[in-house]
Amino acid sequence: MDPRDLLATAPCLILSALTLGYLALCVAAPFGRCRTCKGTGRKLSTFGRLRRECRRCAGTGLRLRVGRHAINHIKDEYQAAKR
Repeated sequence: MDPRDLLATAPCLILSALTLGYLALCVAAPFGRCRTCKGTGRKLSTFGRLRRECRRCAGTGLRLRVGRHAINHIKDEYQAAKR
């Protein structure tokens, strides 16, 4: 194999491995920490005194990962096509 061929295919292989690793993470652990409240489920009010329930995660501190959204969408489309 020519070194130029190896240099050309290496980024593709690395990108494929990273994508498959992220999808495996989304299957194994579909929820991640909420970025807005940093996983606490509470957020400071505008004036910084009161702690209120985070609107993004509804107070759970967890959010569905983007990759899991994609997996769920693909599964829903597949189920709709089977009907």
